[in-house]
Amino acid sequence: MTTRAGFVALIGEPNAGKSTLLNRMVGAKVSIVTHKVQTTRARIRGVAMEGESQIVFVDTPGLFQPRRRLDRAMVAAAWSGAADADVVVLLVEAHRGVSEGVERILEGLVNIGKGRKVALAINKIDRVEAPVLLGLTKALNERFDFFETFMISAERGHGVDALRQWLATEVPEGPWLYPEDQIADLPMRMIAAEMTREKLTLRLHQELPYQLTVETENWEERDDGSARIDQLIYVVRDGHKGIVLGNKGETIKGVSKAAREELEEFLGRKVHLFLQVKVRPNWLEESERYSEMGLDFKDGNT
Repeated sequence: MTTRAGFVALIGEPNAGKSTLLNRMVGAKVSIVTHKVQTTRARIRGVAMEGESQIVFVDTPGLFQPRRRLDRAMVAAAWSGAADADVVVLLVEAHRGVSEGVERILEGLVNIGKGRKVALAINKIDRVEAPVLLGLTKALNERFDFFETFMISAERGHGVDALRQWLATEVPEGPWLYPEDQIADLPMRMIAAEMTREKLTLRLHQELPYQLTVETENWEERDDGSARIDQLIYVVRDGHKGIVLGNKGETIKGVSKAAREELEEFLGRKVHLFLQVKVRPNWLEESERYSEMGLDFKDGNT
């Protein structure tokens, strides 16, 4: 049998369902999934096997109108991920249709799409009636010459198998890029930090998810098979530290417990997780923080 392997970039607006689709395709949780917009900062690669094909997914940050350095670095990372991929899949939310953001992405695809296959995946199809779906499909294909169109629900799994099977035939022939049992090429330290950041984002709602970051400072393998993980949560103001800690430390305890349980499930062993909150007023302007997130600091320049 001929083996195939290639990179597939998932692009779309924030909250279009890219991370949910990635996790569904890979069959494990490798990308942060919340109801918050712009939660995926780094291009997370998840690896899916389909027959003799290895599909390496690049889950890009959502494409949106950037306002500050971190925004610009995220958008640059998204377009870079698309430009480096063998196949690009544009996710559009069925109920939102052709929004201003989708219009901007379609304009960007004119350049990125040259010489590579671009597929359209209309997501969250359970939210609209069939005539609306048909109208949206027609409108989008009139704006860009998509190679294929798929109707999916990433959350429920509808249509995802058909999309994965198509991708398996479209990635180039060649040897596999990763061991068969590997599901992500992010370092575990970064995956662990992402899991904690997700729990903080969910717990803090609208308060400050965009102004904090999490880094895994230390990872110690213990003789009993467990792991000790020390993480730092950086915030920009003293007031934010209080919010993260919560009344009598309740918020940070809840976050730590939820993150630890998910890490234990992911790793299949005992985890000792220690979180510390530090005020770092200028972390959004520090190149090291961007490196930790897998972003290029220079991409944030105006």
